[in-house]
Amino acid sequence: MPAFRQIRNFTLSSAAAAALIASSCAAAQAAPAAEPTAGETFTLDLLDINDFHGRIAANSDSAGAAVLSGAVDQVRKENPNTLFVSAGDNIGASTFASASQEDAPTIDALGAGGLDVSTVGNHEFDRGFKDLSGRVIDRYAKATGQDGAEFALGANVYKKGTKNPALREYAIREVNGVNVGFIGTVTEDVPSLVSPAGITELDFGSELEAVNRVAAQLSDGKADNGEADVIVLLTHNGSESTECSSIARENTSYGELLRKASGEVDAIISGHTHQSYDCSVAGPGGERPVIQAHQYGTTLGKVSLEVDGSTGDVVESSTERLPLTAKNDVGEWAANYAPNTKVESIVEKAVADSEKVGNVKVGQISQDILRGGEVPGSDRGVESTLGNTVADIHLWATSNKDFAGTPAQIAFMNPGGLRADLLYGEDGTVTYKAAADVQPFANTLVTFDMTGAQIREALEQQWQPDGSERSKLHLGISEGLSYTYVEDAPRGKHIKDITFNGKPLDESATFHVAANAFLAAGGDNFAAFAEAKNHADSGQIDLDATVNYFKSHDVVDPAPLGRAAVAGTDWAKVELSSKQLKAGEEATVTVTGLAEGAQINASAFDGELVISDIPAADAKGATSFKLPIAEDAAAGDYELVISQIQHEDIVTPFSVVGAEEPSQTPTESPSATPTEPSETPSAEPTGTPSETATSSESATDAPSATQSANDDDSQKNQDGLAQTGFNTAWLGIAAGVIVLLGVGLLLARRFGAKH
Repeated sequence: MPAFRQIRNFTLSSAAAAALIASSCAAAQAAPAAEPTAGETFTLDLLDINDFHGRIAANSDSAGAAVLSGAVDQVRKENPNTLFVSAGDNIGASTFASASQEDAPTIDALGAGGLDVSTVGNHEFDRGFKDLSGRVIDRYAKATGQDGAEFALGANVYKKGTKNPALREYAIREVNGVNVGFIGTVTEDVPSLVSPAGITELDFGSELEAVNRVAAQLSDGKADNGEADVIVLLTHNGSESTECSSIARENTSYGELLRKASGEVDAIISGHTHQSYDCSVAGPGGERPVIQAHQYGTTLGKVSLEVDGSTGDVVESSTERLPLTAKNDVGEWAANYAPNTKVESIVEKAVADSEKVGNVKVGQISQDILRGGEVPGSDRGVESTLGNTVADIHLWATSNKDFAGTPAQIAFMNPGGLRADLLYGEDGTVTYKAAADVQPFANTLVTFDMTGAQIREALEQQWQPDGSERSKLHLGISEGLSYTYVEDAPRGKHIKDITFNGKPLDESATFHVAANAFLAAGGDNFAAFAEAKNHADSGQIDLDATVNYFKSHDVVDPAPLGRAAVAGTDWAKVELSSKQLKAGEEATVTVTGLAEGAQINASAFDGELVISDIPAADAKGATSFKLPIAEDAAAGDYELVISQIQHEDIVTPFSVVGAEEPSQTPTESPSATPTEPSETPSAEPTGTPSETATSSESATDAPSATQSANDDDSQKNQDGLAQTGFNTAWLGIAAGVIVLLGVGLLLARRFGAKH
């Protein structure tokens, strides 16, 4: 509390004590007179939301803006000393009814529902600072009838290169004669969560420094710079945990904020991590309430502060979370509060208007992109082109050149999050509404780190725990990741070979992964994703990512099936009419053991030859085709690869043999074994074979006396001269004599010149 408040507390307390003593002394003589009661308290209720994300229409456990406002109305009716506040992300990452109209319906609905003050979240910067400081704040002013800047507090948001606040730092509301001050801050990670182009004018500083600075200002007794009796921190930051003991000691910027924020701060209301908790955490001024009210308007947080009306001291506090919906007897979600009719009409109009906006074209597809099952969407346990395509979209959204965070390498998509197919129709046009219908939950895309071993574990978790509604949920996976599996293997043994970018997945390495918030939190029993490290909001929702992907691609093709393949090559038998073929020939390939109507493909020569028009398997499960060998095919060993979608390839070796080469063995004489010319010059000047040579010597050292004319030709080639009776060895001797004579003459002339 401010110093002057503390002095006043002491004075009033002393006066009360004196009055009490005086009345005691007079008790025997007369009845005590009524004295003014010092320290009279009242209950200040703070109702809070966080991460509402434009969920204006009711959907599942999200109550919608009308019921949310109705709950606030009911609590205000019970206690007029009530304020309705938000810890940020009111807009952005919204469902279609709001997102399609730049979230104007959400601002209008919250304004009409009595929102008193709000801090900014990272999603308030989705469209850039100019949009926030202009259109958004102006819309809040119109919707609430108050200063719109007080619905976008940001004490740690500064003008670039300075410590000058770019947003309003705090707001003050008077309740029952007590000034309640709200300081707003946002996570320092905003630059990695939104497009850098939209926040070039801003810096995001320490939340702790900003809170303590503003809290000191509001408690310094100087009326001209704002004074507050009760101070509440609204922070768009939070814990990944829901356990109070863990939250109190966590080694994060948020944990430090809870423990070190000024003792003048009486309560902390948080957001950003979409968790649900209410705790009491020790700070410089003692224990104080800390709360986060889940997400999407499923829950209304409630912090009750017992305030001394004469001093402004908070003498007691409590917290609770009020669920806005519950499942009824038939398992359907029903509202726990009556709706606010004014807000209800805003929502109904927004939904109707969004239908018109939904007809806007956002992209083009080349053919249907479908969910799994013979009837698309009927089987979530099989691979689908839509699941893989959406995984590709999420990977692109978290790795393209405009993404501010660490680029993702792999992405996953849960099949239950796909609620409609993308149909080609007449011309392949994809409308805004069609894209929104595919992923209607407006889930934030989250990035995190997983080891290769954790990726294997996540793939194993596609086979759901016993007793689950579905025995298998097949994940969509992004391009570059593939694996083989055994369907009926024991639990934990389904996944066999995993490859990433064509190489075996390194299970000891760490990979940066993207998934929607539902899957990242371990939804659908995929605990491996929740156990991953460094979860971070990407600053994007699935719908925005999809729309931007379509805008960046002229035509979107379905992602292929086969990223997941049944392990083993016994699904068919392959036979070649011959496994040794000459260039220009062809072999007949017969494939049996297929299902009737099955379609296969074949390739050879390391993919240079692709055969894709193979007839479908007949009623006996057989088909055949020709394997042609090109005229210029080089001799060697090759492989024929038979492929069927979602099956492991069957590889069959074959060889290409070249034309027959001329024999390297000399023609044998009828009368003798072929011999080679002698390597030693004959001693006979006439070249006549030695008369003392034995039969074995004649085969290796000298020509045979019975050698044919062909042998003479061979000898001509070796000696370079025809056999004329002159042995070429004498040429060498003569040349040597001439050289020696020349050297002698040179020496004689040299010595003769000296004399």
